[in-house]
Amino acid sequence: MSASAEPAAAPAGSRLGDVFWRRPGLLVLVMLTPPLLWLGIVYVGSLLTLLLQSFYSLDDFSGLVVPEFTLSTYAQLLTPANFDIIRRTVVMAALVTVADAIIAFPIAYMAARYARGHWKALFYLAVMLPLWSSYLVKVYAWKLILAKEGILNWLFETLHLTPLLDFVLAFPGIGGNSLSVSSLGTFLVFVYVWLPYMILPTQAALERVPANLVDASSDLGGRPSATFRHVILPLAFPGIVAGSIFTFSLTLGDYIIPQIVGTSRLFIGQAVYAQQGTAGNIPLAAAFTVVPVVIMGIYLTIAKRLGAFDAL
Repeated sequence: MSASAEPAAAPAGSRLGDVFWRRPGLLVLVMLTPPLLWLGIVYVGSLLTLLLQSFYSLDDFSGLVVPEFTLSTYAQLLTPANFDIIRRTVVMAALVTVADAIIAFPIAYMAARYARGHWKALFYLAVMLPLWSSYLVKVYAWKLILAKEGILNWLFETLHLTPLLDFVLAFPGIGGNSLSVSSLGTFLVFVYVWLPYMILPTQAALERVPANLVDASSDLGGRPSATFRHVILPLAFPGIVAGSIFTFSLTLGDYIIPQIVGTSRLFIGQAVYAQQGTAGNIPLAAAFTVVPVVIMGIYLTIAKRLGAFDAL
């Protein structure tokens, strides 16, 4: 009698699937290896290279980078001109974040509490629509709006409020010849461009506020202001902090808006561009770049303790 037929060998794909089934950790490792390599080589590697460059210096005579460890480049950041750039950027980022939070909260609250069905879809469309248009188109459009011949100046003239606008633009450090060449104009454009990044996390946090807590506060005799302070705001605050991560960091690193709308006073992004491109001072440009990284590291640590990551 002939021996019974041997079972056919399983396909390679099936055997590989069995291995992954028995060792799920191996499957996770295989799937995560490509993005981790990309993150490690491209992102972390570039940051380490940048950090290393910031500890070099520039030879004043030859204009060449001297690859020797020194803290003199970081000492240059403390000079009045460079420190003023850092201070101006941080103050602008903080003001933009606060303004966006104030504007975004009522919009997000109305959407979370009252918008339903088609109205909610319309809300998301209205918030997301500016993000679908070109960044440069929006900035240049605002430059035209804020120009001396722009629609905003025309509106002030129509309402006979031109003296008020001139009074505001006369303030040192805020105004200029027109809104398009003033720090106030830069602030307005920053607030508009980053506003959706504050609205969406705030709206998501407000969606998670239980309606029965708000109703219970009202049933117990709580005034609307008390309900807002003690119920709604504490529960929605992590979402506001989450939105502030975007608005603060984006303002901190942006150089296009101040380049197009604003004065000749530099921000960190412009300083990096100028030192790396025009001046060829790579170490100082790298040192300037490290500043937002350190600031955001501290900011993210505080935001995590405030529960911002749970709201994302």
